[in-house]
Amino acid sequence: MNNPIPSVRLKNAWRSNHPWIFQKLVEKPAQRPKPGSIVDVLDVDGQWIGRGFYNGHSRIAVRILETHPDIPVDARWFARKIAAAVELRRSALKLDEVSNAWRVIHAEGDGLSGLVVDRYDDLLVVEFFSAGMFRHREWIYAALREQFPGARVYSFAEEHIQKQESFDFYGSEAVEPAIISEYGVRFRADPAGAHKTGFFADQRENRQWLSQQVTGQRVLDLCCNTGGFGIHAKVRGAGEVTGVDIDESVIEIAKANARLNDVKLKFVQADIFPYLRDLAMRGEQYDTVILDPAKMTRDRDQVINALKKYLDMNKLALGVLKPGGMLATFSCTGLVSEDQFLDMLRRAAYFSNRTVQILKVAGAGADHPFLAHVPESRYLKAAFCRVLD
Repeated sequence: MNNPIPSVRLKNAWRSNHPWIFQKLVEKPAQRPKPGSIVDVLDVDGQWIGRGFYNGHSRIAVRILETHPDIPVDARWFARKIAAAVELRRSALKLDEVSNAWRVIHAEGDGLSGLVVDRYDDLLVVEFFSAGMFRHREWIYAALREQFPGARVYSFAEEHIQKQESFDFYGSEAVEPAIISEYGVRFRADPAGAHKTGFFADQRENRQWLSQQVTGQRVLDLCCNTGGFGIHAKVRGAGEVTGVDIDESVIEIAKANARLNDVKLKFVQADIFPYLRDLAMRGEQYDTVILDPAKMTRDRDQVINALKKYLDMNKLALGVLKPGGMLATFSCTGLVSEDQFLDMLRRAAYFSNRTVQILKVAGAGADHPFLAHVPESRYLKAAFCRVLD
């Protein structure tokens, strides 16, 4: 490289290919680079091991991006990485054939630690998870516009991320929503409104698969958010569909999404716990129950409590299912493993005195890849179950 860049040195031997190196393993440099600076990373013996972002304020002190010493991490590097990610979605996965909404960049899964980008028709939603990606955002925007000429860009970073990573970003100005389509079902994606990114594309294939199973059925969509599962079900011929969510603002978006598809659903603003208890007391039963709650925790110390909440809500959901009915249950809490989630489901069935037959275990769509050595990028767990008795 023509211009020397700062270097940081590790305290101990490093025998991992994981892109994250935590603060306790990194010596504090005499002159500390600004959070998100690009640095060379040297091992305890001074040997070069990689190049990436350094942030002395973050628990993740180093995010390795490049492991070839002759390749600089610059604007051209970002352009190549983002082009490769788009090529995967368009040529290999052929996502344009089924939707104009898909994840463009899935952080470590695409070799871009700390960056997530979603596409909603002509609108790109950029979410920063690291100071490094935020610091080099103009390179990212340029690379994205090369792949999506004329696209609008909306950017944001959640407050807790800004605090952890030590940067300040007040987000983009509000943008007009985009109208997207997946498998012929239409939705309004509004990242500046009540929805974090505008729409959750990760459930696209799960929505499509489930919608094929519910013709003529009575469907209950719990934690329905903006109506994704319920509207898919109704469009595919479900009978009565009820969506329930505690957030009044997303219920309004869900109602608009139903009108967009010329279908009628019942939407209820309620806490699902008392709502399900009330349904059970009245003897109400459904052919299919969908349970897709929000993330339960970001704190490893709270995983047990999160599993208890999953257990309670799944027991209640099983309590309103007809014998032979289907439960589609999900967890987007990354700290909860698939094994833990399925074990929770086993316990929910036991305590509910129901026999649960698991038909299909899935996750996010293929546009949310994860590397075998970086399982942190995998977060969504899906279980489609038949209740036999």
